[in-house]
Formats: sequence, structure tokens, C-alpha cells
Amino acid sequence: MSRATQILAGAGLLALALLARGWFEATPARHMLLQYPLLIAAGALIVGALAHFYAGAWNRGGVASLLTAMFAMAFWMLPRMVDASVAALPVDIAKAASLAVLVGGGLRLGWPHAHPLLQAVLKAKAVSMLGILAFLYTHAPERLCNAYLLDDQQRLGEMFLLAALVLAALWIVPLFGLSPHASRTRTET
Repeated sequence: MSRATQILAGAGLLALALLARGWFEATPARHMLLQYPLLIAAGALIVGALAHFYAGAWNRGGVASLLTAMFAMAFWMLPRMVDASVAALPVDIAKAASLAVLVGGGLRLGWPHAHPLLQAVLKAKAVSMLGILAFLYTHAPERLCNAYLLDDQQRLGEMFLLAALVLAALWIVPLFGLSPHASRTRTET
């Protein structure tokens, strides 16, 4: 994909996430499981097309950009920040910018250069964090996010569990040689 196409695609995703803000933020599941990934994908496309400074000593092995992405994502997963982004447009714009640049850009700059062991640890962390969030949102006796109802919170927890299971399956299946790419590689050798 050319740089111009990446930038246009990223800008389109970013515009969709911001212009449809009301629809995405109407429920916590759409907010956190659709809008967040959309903003991250937009940032990955844009930063990937524009940035060529990832290879310096500051980001050896992709560690610095991946740490930045992890901390930024953790910050915007806090219920208080979810509430603040729904309640105030400036906070929502800050959320969009930081998820796009820090998380999406950080993943784009760091992931390809990370050691496979680090990638595996981060995948395990993502699945376990989704599982913890699923437990937290389904078992909390009161609302964690004041912007949403308790039933919405319950559904979000169930969706977090589903996302954890899907990601775990997607990342585990290739380890057993069941992916189409793995079988093609074995027959070629």
C-alpha cells in the first residue's frame, strides 16, 4: 500500500471515529471495542506512512514505542477516563489523538522490531487483561463508568471475555500448525 493510500485510509478511519462519536459512545461496548480499535488502526496507518525514525537507539527492539502504547492504552481503559471522554469533547479529542498516535503509532513502530518472545508476552498480557476486565465489569456490584448503565457494563464485560477468547484462539491456532500458511510451508520443504 502506498504512503498516500495509507494516510488517506488512516484519515478516513479517524474521521469516521470522530464524526460518529455519538453512535460509538452510546454504549460502552461500541465505545471501547469498536471506536478504540478504529482510532488505533487509523494511527497505525498514518504513523506507519509518515514515520521513518523508529530504528534509532531510543527504540531498540521496539521497546520504547511498545511501552508508550501500553501505558497510553491502560490510561484510556480507566473507567474515570472513559467517563471523561464521553462527557467532554476536549477530553474525547485528547483520547482520539493519544490512541491514534501513541497506541496505534507505537504498535506500528515497535511491533515489527520486537523480539518474538516480547511479542508473545504482550499477546499474553492482552488476553489476560481482557479476561481481568471481563471479570471486573461482570462482577462489579455497582457501575464503574457513570456514563453507562449497569446492564451496559455487564454486556461490556461479556464482550471483553469474547474478545479475549477470540484473540487467544487466533494467536494459539498457528502454534499447532493449523494455519493455512503453516501447512503450505511444510509441503514446500
